[in-house]
Amino acid sequence: MALLQVKGVSKSFDKEEIIRQISLELKEGEIVSLLGVSGGGKTTLFNIIAGLSEPDEGEVYLDGENITGRPGKISYMLQKDLLLPYRTIVDNVALPLMIRGKNKKEARKKASSYFNEFGLEGTERKYPAQLSGGMKQRAALLRTYLFSEKVALLDEPFSALDMLTKGAVHEWYLDVMEKIKLSTIFITHDIDEAILLSDRIYLLTGKPGTLTKEIAIKEARPRRKDFNLSEEFLAYKREIMGHLEGENSGLAIK
Repeated sequence: MALLQVKGVSKSFDKEEIIRQISLELKEGEIVSLLGVSGGGKTTLFNIIAGLSEPDEGEVYLDGENITGRPGKISYMLQKDLLLPYRTIVDNVALPLMIRGKNKKEARKKASSYFNEFGLEGTERKYPAQLSGGMKQRAALLRTYLFSEKVALLDEPFSALDMLTKGAVHEWYLDVMEKIKLSTIFITHDIDEAILLSDRIYLLTGKPGTLTKEIAIKEARPRRKDFNLSEEFLAYKREIMGHLEGENSGLAIK
């Protein structure tokens, strides 16, 4: 049985249908991408999965429990890191634990125990302005993990990084996901990123947005360093681009 199940979810705003009959699943330890053009309803879907918005139709299940419209069950990391500039990194990361009732000392201790694993050692007493973009994303991901150790939704988590930094963070991300087994769905507009990181890719196309294709990436994680230069990688990319361009004629795809 899948850890997370989305069943027949639809949502409209002001009589405009945004997403229609979306069904997907996420298995334990899996990384799944939601790929499509801007305005296709990906963020609307994430808000429903996170319980921040209720669907007009459909349900969301976590471990077999109906969590539709119930926030606090699934963690959600937005595109920006949203670290509080006046808090140290350890206090930023520990924030979900304090919200859940742990005192500051206990929360800092638990948060600090993950700093080595997340490559954040030595940053506990620094402030966000003292960290690089890649390190801020590591801290934001650790905070997301501490909010919910089961499922995380990541909305374009690496889009603000330059190409070289993004490549290093991708490598780190796959390594840490292998260690902590955090089941993840992430939104991306970057086809290369989706192929490099995902076990499966859902393609969301059209208006209203619907899932029109699912692609399983057969290359084991972590991917070999030259995977993005391989014929297998290029075949996946051609398949995805062909489908997206056919479904979204005239819209730009990365």
